[in-house]
Amino acid sequence: MADAREESLATPFGEYWITPLDGVAPEHLPYSIRILLENVLRNQDGHRVTARQVEALVGWGSAASYRTAMELTPSRAFLHDTNGVPALVDLAAMRDAMEALGGDPTTVNPSIPAELVVDHSVIADFFGTADARERNVAREYERNAERYRFLKWGQRALDGFEVVPPGSGIMHQVNLERLARVVEVRDGWAFPDVCLGTDSHTTMVNGLGVLGWGIGGIDAEAVMLGETFGMLVPRVVGFRLTGALPPATTATDLVLTVTQMLRAHGVVGSFVEFFGEGVSHLSLADRATIANMSPESGATCIYFPIDDETIRYLRFTGRPPERVALVEAYAKRQGLWHRPEHEAAYTEVIELDLGTVVASLAGPRRPQDRVPLTDARASHRRTLPDLLPAIPDGPTDPAQRFTVALPEGPVDLGHGAVAIAAITSCTNTSNPAVMIAAGLFARNAVAAGLRSKPWVKTTLSPGSLVVTDYLDRAGLSAPLDALGFTTAGYGCMTCIGASGPLIPAVQDAVRTEGIAVAAVLSGNRNFDGRINPDVRMNYLASPPLVIAYALAGTMDIDLATEPLGVDAAGRPVRMADLWPGQEEIAAIVEQTLSPEMFAAAYRDVFAGDDRWQNLDAPTGAVFDWDPESTYIRHPPFFEGMSAEAGAPGDIQGARVLALLGDSITTDHISPAGAIPAASVAGRYLAERGVAPAALNTYASRRGNHEVMMRGCFANVRLRNRLLPGVEGGYTRNFLAGGVQQTIFDAAQEYRAAGVPLVVIGGKEYGTGSSRDWAAKAPALLGVRVVLAESFERIHRANLIGMGVLPLQFAPGDSAESLGLSGTETIDVLGLADPGAERVTIRADDRVFDVDVRLDTPRERELFQHGGVMSFVLRHQRARAGIAAEPR
Repeated sequence: MADAREESLATPFGEYWITPLDGVAPEHLPYSIRILLENVLRNQDGHRVTARQVEALVGWGSAASYRTAMELTPSRAFLHDTNGVPALVDLAAMRDAMEALGGDPTTVNPSIPAELVVDHSVIADFFGTADARERNVAREYERNAERYRFLKWGQRALDGFEVVPPGSGIMHQVNLERLARVVEVRDGWAFPDVCLGTDSHTTMVNGLGVLGWGIGGIDAEAVMLGETFGMLVPRVVGFRLTGALPPATTATDLVLTVTQMLRAHGVVGSFVEFFGEGVSHLSLADRATIANMSPESGATCIYFPIDDETIRYLRFTGRPPERVALVEAYAKRQGLWHRPEHEAAYTEVIELDLGTVVASLAGPRRPQDRVPLTDARASHRRTLPDLLPAIPDGPTDPAQRFTVALPEGPVDLGHGAVAIAAITSCTNTSNPAVMIAAGLFARNAVAAGLRSKPWVKTTLSPGSLVVTDYLDRAGLSAPLDALGFTTAGYGCMTCIGASGPLIPAVQDAVRTEGIAVAAVLSGNRNFDGRINPDVRMNYLASPPLVIAYALAGTMDIDLATEPLGVDAAGRPVRMADLWPGQEEIAAIVEQTLSPEMFAAAYRDVFAGDDRWQNLDAPTGAVFDWDPESTYIRHPPFFEGMSAEAGAPGDIQGARVLALLGDSITTDHISPAGAIPAASVAGRYLAERGVAPAALNTYASRRGNHEVMMRGCFANVRLRNRLLPGVEGGYTRNFLAGGVQQTIFDAAQEYRAAGVPLVVIGGKEYGTGSSRDWAAKAPALLGVRVVLAESFERIHRANLIGMGVLPLQFAPGDSAESLGLSGTETIDVLGLADPGAERVTIRADDRVFDVDVRLDTPRERELFQHGGVMSFVLRHQRARAGIAAEPR
């Protein structure tokens, strides 16, 4: 196998060294695999990155290649505040540990650029008024000033760690519009921008030709500190597009269709790469919308190769001319420029005729559950009985009506009333076509005399300041305001669960009367309990459809045929009467957007506003921890860590903490939304003087392990099969005769008694966000093993990163087929062999074998070290030549 060569690449703005692929990369390789090949060629060291990895990528497509582990060297790490704060907490603790060892704490420092965008902390407390955004931002700083001072400390203390302050936009939209390099330049070398982020929607930049995906925060810490990222050489599913989208459909409808197709096909752990003549019909924003929802399909990434549209977008968003020229020259030289007529030798191929896409929703529980708009009411009625709250006297009546006393007067509502309508999330607010369509739809609705229903909480939370600029220029902000879609903030907000409380009378009706209400949002996630704890049904939809449901006020309507209201003359007004034409949308996009908008929005992207600049942040190489803090606490991950990794042994006498079903999400395991006052975490904070209004969200408290442990499995919609008919974070404590307890309290008793814990799940365990606390919190509760029928990629990696063993039932086996009730005592036998691919489980009188999901040598090494953090600290200690154990 040829070693990496060096060649010069000339551009109009200078020359760069590159690692050429010509003569090495076969013609049949997918574009994304060519990027991986360049990466291992350039970083080959004979130790971590070996000639065998190069050979596997050159010979990609064979069964042997897919079994080969490789080590990727990312060009940068990308974080947001709610995952970035705990990552920074770990790095700060690592600096303490290094100092305690007698080493230099500043050696714990990013070796690649690390950028963090503060976008996950603003909550939609205020809405529908001209001052909503200002009031939400003010409250955001009141709640999070301590966290933000900590982030400013990190920006000062760590070299190469940059923070985009609050109010700048959503991380993936900021990445797409400003931060993404596409081709990186460093020390005179040019190479592909490979971006690994702590949010699973990092894949959004795949639409720009950047190869990137989400990893856990603990993996991000490792790559920031110079470690490579271990993975199996991936399969690549080709996705051929033909035709063009029909009128009255949007990129949202397309991405919901793609998500459903890919999830049904099965692409977990695979790359997906789009090709075909239909790609040329997609704008860059449409591509980014599709790529954004890669994790909803289960794919590692959804890649769109570089082409003329990429170059147009880079110019359009104000990238420097020298960067644009380099991207084009590099892509064409390295075989990374898209050729519509070329089809790589993909592992499998899926095909979609864009002309078959129809207006759609997804819900009420999962993003892959697409429903054609024409079937939306029927689907709602079919799924409603399973989503109604249980009542003591028997099943709830789906046809029951409720009188709710609003300030505007009493209204009659049924189950399925829309309580939240939110235009939110980077998925769609990054796309000018759908945002302009929403503005035009609002303009037409206002002109017809329609208004949002008074029980609907309406919010607009764009992912970029540019959105407000072009809506203002188009004259569309005013009609959106008139319908209540006034900008409530620039951040994830409703999509991440920071939706704020419902309208008070509606919230009271939900809690006292048992009315089951719905949310409709233009986001990417609609899992149980995620959007708002009082909302049982959640639907994803395009921004114009969000407005349509705000006007209707209910899911129990056929928008294709039934009127949304009547105009001044008493004539019925239907959705089709309000929907804007494609030509008008395209014309306004062309007239209102300009490169100058992007240049102005991102001119001082790291500076922040006066609030940020006036924050008084600590200084010094190590952080001065406040033992009374309820936001930032020194984590326990390095307590009792030995100098060397120990040998794993069998697990005996374990008990089942939770027996769970299919599609358990990281939101089920570690919620991100509001902390209820009555929850275990809420009571903990109240005992420390935190007022109910200041409890904030689990996402904002991720720097405090005490809160996160108490929030583990605390989702209000969790159903632990150890307690049939019970919702929430409860289990049976078998040390106390099987009595019902909170999961946290039971885990504490098990831990005190030295009893290891097991969690049992079904298919797709760990779906959703790349949430490291969904692994950290179970580990701190004493969970040693998660046994499931299948795992989502990121969560499985996070479990290993925390020293929790992922075990998978043999094909055809499940907890149900094996007759497991969760009451058994569990032994896991055969762990003494570090290379074991199968181990034996003894559950009382049942004995069966399961697969060990440590898929690469790197994962086995991390597990033997007890997780990523111990591995990295030991590695840092060895580099510094320190032999002593941490104190």
